Amino acid sequence: MADILKIGLSALLSHQRALAATSNNIANANTPGYSRQRVELAERSSERLGSSFVGTGVDVEFVRRITDDILAGQLRNAATEFHRSDVFSELASVLDNLLADQQTGLSPTLQSFVNAMQQVADDPGSQSSRQVFLSEARNLASRFNSLSGRLDEVSAELNARIRASVTEINSLGAGIADLNRQILASGTPSDGAPPPELLDQRDRLLESLSQLIGVDTVEQSDGTVGVFIGTGQVLVLGTESASLAVRPGSFDPEQPNIVLEGAGPDVNVTEFLSGGSLGGGLDFRRELLTSARANIGMIALGLAQAFNTEHANGMDLLGNLGGDLFAVPAPRALAAATNAGSSSVTVSVTDLGALQPNDYQLVFDGSGYSLFRGNTGTAVAMTGSGTAVDPFLAEGISIVVAGAPATGDQFLLRTVSEVSSGLSVLFSDPARIAAAAPTRTRGALANVGNGAVSAGQIIDVTDPGLLATATIEFVDATTYSVNGAGSFAYTPGADIDINGTRIQITGSPAAGDQFVIEANAGGIGDNRNALAIAASLAAGIFNAGVTTLQGAASNLVTEVGAATAESQNRRDAQRLLFDQAEQKLESVRGVNLDEEAADLVRLEQLYQAAAQTVAVADSLFSTLLSALGRQ
Repeated sequence: MADILKIGLSALLSHQRALAATSNNIANANTPGYSRQRVELAERSSERLGSSFVGTGVDVEFVRRITDDILAGQLRNAATEFHRSDVFSELASVLDNLLADQQTGLSPTLQSFVNAMQQVADDPGSQSSRQVFLSEARNLASRFNSLSGRLDEVSAELNARIRASVTEINSLGAGIADLNRQILASGTPSDGAPPPELLDQRDRLLESLSQLIGVDTVEQSDGTVGVFIGTGQVLVLGTESASLAVRPGSFDPEQPNIVLEGAGPDVNVTEFLSGGSLGGGLDFRRELLTSARANIGMIALGLAQAFNTEHANGMDLLGNLGGDLFAVPAPRALAAATNAGSSSVTVSVTDLGALQPNDYQLVFDGSGYSLFRGNTGTAVAMTGSGTAVDPFLAEGISIVVAGAPATGDQFLLRTVSEVSSGLSVLFSDPARIAAAAPTRTRGALANVGNGAVSAGQIIDVTDPGLLATATIEFVDATTYSVNGAGSFAYTPGADIDINGTRIQITGSPAAGDQFVIEANAGGIGDNRNALAIAASLAAGIFNAGVTTLQGAASNLVTEVGAATAESQNRRDAQRLLFDQAEQKLESVRGVNLDEEAADLVRLEQLYQAAAQTVAVADSLFSTLLSALGRQ
């Protein structure tokens, strides 16, 4: 009877524990991250009774936390990829909308400016056409400034996100380390499974962390979990957690770096971090934002240089040679805060056709300088020695170094990325638009031959005699002099260069015929330079003369649009994978109320049966006592 009672009590207590676990599952059915629990029962050791063995009841072996570590890892990986794609897509869409707007985007504004220049060429004497052109010029410069400012805003928003993510990563890392500490305090794995609520909480923190940054986890033999980021940098190890911090960039405080703080010097881990919302933001900055800023700056520089170069070859309505219409910021070389040497660097753009939309890093390794692209780190070949007489030349830029560098010194060369922010229009007087050529040609009225002279082309606007009158007089049909001096052989249609002007004479001039090159003062109706400016704006400027201004703008819009569409497709695909991974894990660890209700009924019946066993034992024992009492 004692055995029956002991067996019944073991069943009663075991099924009571199972009922409690089932009730706890039902209570936490809507608790995020909860892993359902199941009581695992084990048969007690049997006892010998005569020549056989008789069972002694049941025990609760342990409470199993139902989960799947492999599926949990897959969920973390899917969360990392989805949140990376989601943030990248969101930021890329902002940039795409900014550049592709049909009204205020870069391409339509640039086209309006070119059209206004063509109107001046069509009617160079029209004050209204000139005024409209200046208005479009100011609008274009303002648009470049606005684009730069908007990119600054996007960059500032991104920096704020980075700081917020780093703060949250540190908090989650500290939370995981604290849970590791509590798990250790609850006993070693040999003492039994750790409290399931601690493991659930740790899994939830790991899931939240994986949404912010890609992580690798390693479970230790003592039940703790190690968390690693980047290329193996330790975030959590045992009960200790490292801290990330946002530090001003080595070259630019507005381009912060993420460092891993520890007992030794801080380690810059920015380039190693990937995945999650933080990785998505960093990837956007590396792959799109920096590139877009450089491309916009290169287009602004190409526009300004092409226009200013041709405009300088003309004459305005006031009789002055054309000056620069656009002011352009000069490229800058920013020294790293860690530089120990006394070197300095000067950089300039020398060839638009070879120029690339990049900033660069110039690094001194102790024996010489090396150049790398700022966005990819790709090495760039240089020629020259870096002196003023023989500068380094690479991809359309010239670099002059001076002073004594120290090993490890480096410079950030901002060749084009700051141009759009500082582009401006230098004058507002419509009369200063140099639509006319500074010189004109004419044949003398007394000429008797059938020679004809071209309108003339400016080949050297800096020639001191450019506006001086030059008279070409034919000595005979095959020889001419200039201003009464010299004897030059005449070849019909050949170039004749005088005082910075190039002309061609055709036909058969007679002896004594004269052709004059003179200043084009009062040339209100002359549109030769306006036509040259319009042609230069439509000509190939970049990529060895292949890509035009509009082509470069269209390429930028297309590139950003394609990257945005790709990121949106990737986000949608990763969302599907994330949902699938979440559903798989929830199918294992989630609470099914129908299943729990059935278990509740079954366990209740088992509990009642166990109670009946105890009641039978009690009845038998009472009967035995009564029988003994009668004796």
